[in-house]
Amino acid sequence: MAGGRIVVGVDGSAPSLRALKWAAAQAALAGDSLQAVISWEYPASWATLMPGVPPEFDPERLAKQILDESLAEALTAREAAAVTRTVVGGNAPQALIDAAEGADLLVVGDRGYSGFKAAVLGSVSSHVTQHAPCPVVVVRGTTGSDGPAPGA
Repeated sequence: MAGGRIVVGVDGSAPSLRALKWAAAQAALAGDSLQAVISWEYPASWATLMPGVPPEFDPERLAKQILDESLAEALTAREAAAVTRTVVGGNAPQALIDAAEGADLLVVGDRGYSGFKAAVLGSVSSHVTQHAPCPVVVVRGTTGSDGPAPGA
């Protein structure tokens, strides 16, 4: 079925950039639109964890900047221009699950910036594979290796 929607989680990490490249290639093959999602949230005890944070610090603006830079790094200008960009305040796994409602596919990297290095999957990828409302692809690999192309 052409004309569907693919959602991809982005956090600026190398695994999320691989997931973004894979999702863009798959969207092109399937004739689907691509929605890139990044989330942000304040730590529970913001003031005690990060004393001296300037009052003008804006985590939502920073998340948007990371998303824009990720798209520019991973995709061609033409591909990036066609991507719907979504910046969500809140928990990353829940933001992705909510965004994936009605989507044909959810794509994530095997780990992001918050993952434990020894874990097979990061906490976000593990959570969304169990709870997403659509099929999930977890893109694995090492830096410099994008793995097989979609459909290969």
